[in-house]
Amino acid sequence: MGSTAAEFLADAEEKAFDERHRAIINNNMGKYHTAVQRGLSRIANLENAKKKGHVIKWRVMENLDKFLPEFEANFQRRGGKVIWANDIEEAQREILNIIQKSGAKSVIKSKSMVTEEIHLNEFLAEHNVESLESDLGEYIVQLLGQKPYHIVTPAMHLSKEDIAKLFNEKFGTPIDATPEQLTLKARELLREKYLQADIGVSGANFLIADTGSIAVSENEGNARLCTTFPKIHIAIVGIEKMIPSMMDLDLYWPMLATHGTGQNLTVYNTILSGPRQADETDGPEEMYVILLDNGRTNLLAQKEQREGLYCIRCGACLNACPIYKNVGGHTYNTPYSGPIGSVITPHMRGMEEFKHLSNASSLCGKCSEVCPVKIEIHKMLLLNRRDSVKDGLAPKKETWGWAAWKKGMLSRKSMDFFSGKMKNFFMRTFFKKAWGDRREMPEVAEKSFSTLWKEKHKELPE
Repeated sequence: MGSTAAEFLADAEEKAFDERHRAIINNNMGKYHTAVQRGLSRIANLENAKKKGHVIKWRVMENLDKFLPEFEANFQRRGGKVIWANDIEEAQREILNIIQKSGAKSVIKSKSMVTEEIHLNEFLAEHNVESLESDLGEYIVQLLGQKPYHIVTPAMHLSKEDIAKLFNEKFGTPIDATPEQLTLKARELLREKYLQADIGVSGANFLIADTGSIAVSENEGNARLCTTFPKIHIAIVGIEKMIPSMMDLDLYWPMLATHGTGQNLTVYNTILSGPRQADETDGPEEMYVILLDNGRTNLLAQKEQREGLYCIRCGACLNACPIYKNVGGHTYNTPYSGPIGSVITPHMRGMEEFKHLSNASSLCGKCSEVCPVKIEIHKMLLLNRRDSVKDGLAPKKETWGWAAWKKGMLSRKSMDFFSGKMKNFFMRTFFKKAWGDRREMPEVAEKSFSTLWKEKHKELPE
């Protein structure tokens, strides 16, 4: 077992039995489920909307080589600049080049999982560039020195008391400050940063091919400030975020909002098509879009699993997953946690190191059920497991164990060769550790069903 897998098991056990963590997550997710149920009830034909979203994404992934150049040409036509980055190092290097060329010293960021993927804050800190998160949840976890806990709600694992304590320690606010007071304090601290920052960095929820635009959805307005106040705007976006037309936002914006937070539509929805034009008063002087691959084409090459790239990052599968609700987001050790993270991470960061995530599932299928673009997530997890075995990455003990199990299951004589006592001895000896020290091993009956049947009927076909 690799170190990442061992770390996952240790962290998962710790979180699963942390009662305070469980109480906070259950409380926050309970509010989410209530809101989403209310939001979904307002969609006239949910199943049809999901099917349409799935088909559009299918079309995009089958023709990504055509849509990406179309986006690039349309974006450049309005003065924007497109940069292609194959991996994390290339993306970091290109961003640093822009910063150094402009002489910038500070960066203000809106919420973006892709910037987490390329470790942007840490990278900029190494090069003496201040990088500040402006999304309130991201700002809180940055102050704590943590990573986002959830794709949509980065500070889901914290209670309002935890945040009040943090602000009291950092900024001297009252220890019993209300969420409203804490928000006002954050606004006061961040407002001047928008004016001072040399560069604004964002992600994008969608790349729009026919207009060469990016679409950004948010609830706080901070992304608009990040993308309009600074002189330079850099948007870092995974190549899979492509949609064919601006008209498709009519479907994807409400589906993203409803599945993400239960809203009909997020509060701020912005379409950006390049730097400030001659007849415009707002916007940056320069705008860059960095199109990031970083393993996405590896997944695209997998015909059966490229469906994982349809994801619109609503986070619904995380909130539905019984494993995620018990072990939490940080345990996955990847920016994309939960079921969808378990599908795409092994392809983006290496099957050998992250194959264990595909086993962090009960295969209940709830993730596939709630997905707004009908990704068969539980099927993708099984395919990942298959691929890890096919690539010879399964541990020797596991391979031998399954070989013995298969041999036994294919032959009734083999199954009944050992008595119930012997089977229980083998289980206690070889499987007790895998079963876990918090559970009792199941007891195998002394006689198998076939033996009992044979005794009762005196005959049993082989």
